[in-house]
Amino acid sequence: MTAAFIPAFRLTAIANVSLIYAAAPFCAAAIAWLWFREVMERRVLIASLAAVLGVALIFGASFGRINVMGDMLALWMTVMMSLMMVVYRRYPGTPAAGPGALSSVFLLPVCLFFVNPLDAPLHEIVVMGAFWLIFAVASVTLSEGARRLAPAEAALVSALETPLAIIWAWAFFAERPAFAAMMGGVLILLAVFGAQLAARKPRHVLSRGS
Repeated sequence: MTAAFIPAFRLTAIANVSLIYAAAPFCAAAIAWLWFREVMERRVLIASLAAVLGVALIFGASFGRINVMGDMLALWMTVMMSLMMVVYRRYPGTPAAGPGALSSVFLLPVCLFFVNPLDAPLHEIVVMGAFWLIFAVASVTLSEGARRLAPAEAALVSALETPLAIIWAWAFFAERPAFAAMMGGVLILLAVFGAQLAARKPRHVLSRGS
């Protein structure tokens, strides 16, 4: 997941990565059902089908362009993140910080094969260091949360970053995703928030005289 994260942003639109990742709740629910038969409610199943259609629309907007590989990396990142959440749900005793640190150690030889990080200017190294510090804190806290929530619920909370990511991409980079990609994103977000709203049961308050 970590190896695909940065290349995905380099090879496709920021909005595409964020919108594809928004489908993680339903991917996590599907993996949990296949692995240990955690119940997938009807609302989650319906929303999952809508999210799959949304991802298909985003990919359709990328065909014939150079960012198909970036979309595929974003999809791989989403599946791996969903799997990680399910692992923490299945084995809640798994530590959060250790696996995160080991993933960086395992990726280091692969990264050194492609590039020497010390070739970057000093100020960029400082920026990258700050980014990875924030990313490490986010990964550990997400893992700790995944131990305490159902996989789909944990992924739903993390998917709240999607609208902000699109706004920031537009504000800082003037990035405007393709119309079909935006429609796919709207469909995914409707599935995410619709599934949450459907989970809220109405409460009927009865008076004493009723």
